[in-house]
Amino acid sequence: MTWMRWGLAAASMMLVAVVAPAPVAAQTAIEVVVNNKPITSFDIRQRAGLLRLTTGRGGAAANRAAKEELIDEQLKMQEAERIGLQVSKAEVDRAFADLASRVKLSANGLSQALRRAGVRPETLRDRLEAEIAWGQILRARFQQEVRISEADVIAALRRQDDSDNETSTEYRVQSIIFVVPAKASSGQKSQRRRDAERFRSSFSSCDQSEALADQYSEVVVRPAQLRLETELPPPVRELVEKTPVGKTTSPQDTPNGYELYAVCDKREIASNAAARMEIEDELRNKEGQQLSRRYMRELRRRAIVDYR
Repeated sequence: MTWMRWGLAAASMMLVAVVAPAPVAAQTAIEVVVNNKPITSFDIRQRAGLLRLTTGRGGAAANRAAKEELIDEQLKMQEAERIGLQVSKAEVDRAFADLASRVKLSANGLSQALRRAGVRPETLRDRLEAEIAWGQILRARFQQEVRISEADVIAALRRQDDSDNETSTEYRVQSIIFVVPAKASSGQKSQRRRDAERFRSSFSSCDQSEALADQYSEVVVRPAQLRLETELPPPVRELVEKTPVGKTTSPQDTPNGYELYAVCDKREIASNAAARMEIEDELRNKEGQQLSRRYMRELRRRAIVDYR
């Protein structure tokens, strides 16, 4: 649940909490065991009470949802423990206080409102701790497994049918580096620059980059990449804008040596910064949701869940 949804849910919770009676105490028993970790009937009643306040669900439906949510929560916390991730009390305190502030309450005020509704503040804090841990787990795995490619973003931009979008130039650019050793003499540097200039004068297409580079020693030819003009560093963008397709920029003195940028292709597309940011956020959010579902299915599949 996002913070915005939590804020709205918490607002609803406060309205109900003013009048909701505390539940009658009941006997506690173990209802589910998740990888040897018990979930009790008390835990389920408390979580069902929180769901009743935040979603309006009650009765058997709230109990079923609470049970499954607690199972997922146990798996999340067990996974956090497995990879050595710990959520500090300070992080939970901040999340709890932030949630309280969204409904114009102090942390103590939110705790009191929960207690009046028969829900222990620790029930909400446990949920927040699990969500913080899960978010950190997903971010770490997201960085390893998910890549929002430039091609995906550009393809999404092209699909947009928005006549108000400004036009932007998309380049396919290739970097060629004539490596210069760190302790090279001035004579060696001059020779490498002359080599780079000869390469430039002979260059006519990115298709021939590697074959042409093979005629020289210690030349790195990087794969061509799609880049919008706004993504190129200003000095490089200025050089690329002046370079025709099928040609390279003049050699640039860099820490790695003399670098040329070959313009393999360019085209005008409809684009603007706001649209691009929105598309990137949508793609990341979609990938993140899919990753979360896959991850949880993996944990469920490996888990031993004993319903009592």
